[in-house]
Amino acid sequence: MEKKQFKAESQRLLDLMINSIYTHREIFLREIISNASDAIDKLAYTALTDEKVGIARDQFAITITRDKENRTLTVSDNGIGMSLEEMEENLGTIAKSGSLGFKQAMEKKEDIDIIGQFGVGFYSAFMVASEVTVISKKYGADKAYKWVSNGTDGYSVEEAQRDTAGTDVIMVLKADTEEDTYSQYLEEYEIRNLITKYSDYIRYPIRMEVEKSRKKEDSPEDKPEYESYTEVETLNSMVPLWQKNKKDVTEEEYNTFYRDKFYDFNKPLRVIHFSAEGQVSFKALLYIPSKAPYDFYTKDFKRGLQLYSSGVMIMENCEDLLPEHFRFVRGVVDSQDLSLNISREMLQHNRQLTIIARNIEKKIKSELKSMLENEREKYEEFYAAFGRQLKYGTVSDYGAHKDSCQDLLLFYSHKQGKLISLKEYVDAMPEGQEKIYFAPGENKELLAKLPQVTLLDGKGYDTLLFTEDVDEFVPQTLMTYQEKSFCNVSTEDLGLQSEEEKKAAQEEAEEKKGFLTFVKDSLGDQVKEVRLNKNLGSCPVAMVPDAGMSFEMEKYMKRVNPEFSFPSARILELNPDNDIIRQLQETMTADPVKAKDLAQLLCFQAQLMAQLPLDDPYAYTELVCKLVR
Repeated sequence: MEKKQFKAESQRLLDLMINSIYTHREIFLREIISNASDAIDKLAYTALTDEKVGIARDQFAITITRDKENRTLTVSDNGIGMSLEEMEENLGTIAKSGSLGFKQAMEKKEDIDIIGQFGVGFYSAFMVASEVTVISKKYGADKAYKWVSNGTDGYSVEEAQRDTAGTDVIMVLKADTEEDTYSQYLEEYEIRNLITKYSDYIRYPIRMEVEKSRKKEDSPEDKPEYESYTEVETLNSMVPLWQKNKKDVTEEEYNTFYRDKFYDFNKPLRVIHFSAEGQVSFKALLYIPSKAPYDFYTKDFKRGLQLYSSGVMIMENCEDLLPEHFRFVRGVVDSQDLSLNISREMLQHNRQLTIIARNIEKKIKSELKSMLENEREKYEEFYAAFGRQLKYGTVSDYGAHKDSCQDLLLFYSHKQGKLISLKEYVDAMPEGQEKIYFAPGENKELLAKLPQVTLLDGKGYDTLLFTEDVDEFVPQTLMTYQEKSFCNVSTEDLGLQSEEEKKAAQEEAEEKKGFLTFVKDSLGDQVKEVRLNKNLGSCPVAMVPDAGMSFEMEKYMKRVNPEFSFPSARILELNPDNDIIRQLQETMTADPVKAKDLAQLLCFQAQLMAQLPLDDPYAYTELVCKLVR
């Protein structure tokens, strides 16, 4: 038996194929099975025009045989087989693919779906095998041939015996080491796991003899005895759920697939099953979960969709198919049109991938919007789990995705007492209202008591109560919604005063300049400025931040990054129409020392109403006691 060398660049290239291209050893079984499927595809196609083939489509199969004693794992098919020349060409030349050539020759035909493209998948066997033997008989040929190699010093080819057309790939597994347990690939459970993970949707049955047990017929009922036996079992499901028509799939089938594939025992809120034709064709089966995983808002959560190419899983979490703001979606995408890299483990970033991702994003948005408009209770259940993610998506990347998210956001309406969308807020605005009012804080009960909210409520204007960390960043990102600007009731002009009222307020501020200066001097560096504000309702004072960073943002930054956080400047606002402020002004003249204490007390009260911590609670307590005495 003559020893031959590989036609490609010898051992160095083979080492690259085996050790560098593939990131997981277990991928070898996917590659060998995919090659077997390709071979059957070719014979099945031949059978369409050649009646001599004599094999019905339901007779095609891939068989796996385990021999623990001899440490061999064999993958057999009854496909087209290889001639001596094809064996030399396909196995003797690294990166020479017969499947690619067949696909190119048939590229104008329909229903030709060849998985193998690069001719390197076969060599992944050497990641786990010390020797690989291929016995193959070409359909229509009289002779079979055997190819043998240890992957290091070439290969040999000789005549062999095989009764029917097809191919056997016999792998002698490497000896186990402390780091690697190659014998695991002879275990039934491991074979099952790998086929379920990578090759479950190969269109032909993948069969294997498995061990089972049964009760002996003559054993007593009280002390039953059992015997072992073997049975050939089909390990793959073959027909993917996403390949079926929606009308042919039951809700139970959808839910079972979701539970088994993504290990979530809660029923999904929505199933999105669709296909797209055109520049890029693909099928997708997506799920919107009802509950957020425990690690959803952590860096450990893996987003992305499972990516299949012709029923073979290529990536378990393809992030590029799913935008960050819709990271909660689970599901699968299957396309024959993607350009894969040489190992078929990763995608080459290309236009086709971008087109698929864009279509998926539009479909998810459309389904969520439909749920919002037509199944409000279900949408609010979804929003309780993932609404924060939509807000993050709105503000991330400098608002690049706000158009996809803004119509899906919900905020609590003070006036309506429930969650509403921005569109619902604008649609309910009374005539004359020009701004979308919002109040950021820790809880809606306290926010509802803000004097500005009470004032707006009196005019029939609604206020959105922002109680999540990310809420306040949303209006800063959107700037406007349906041409209506956002207004923070705690820090911005409510826009309720006429020009005459503004002028009168300026004149009053000038008139009381001395009083404002006295209060500022009494408080020192505790506040940056003291000013008048007629929008405080019945409250005498309010503490507001200077332009730039609100108190809620200050608290958030202190929590997430305390080393780089800093306090926003405080501004004390006085209500000139309140009796307490009038008395303070009178006391300033009659008893400046007492007036200074009163100014400090009002400053403390303003901090408390703004839910700001007091730097010195003891000073506040002593001051109250002093004034009471």
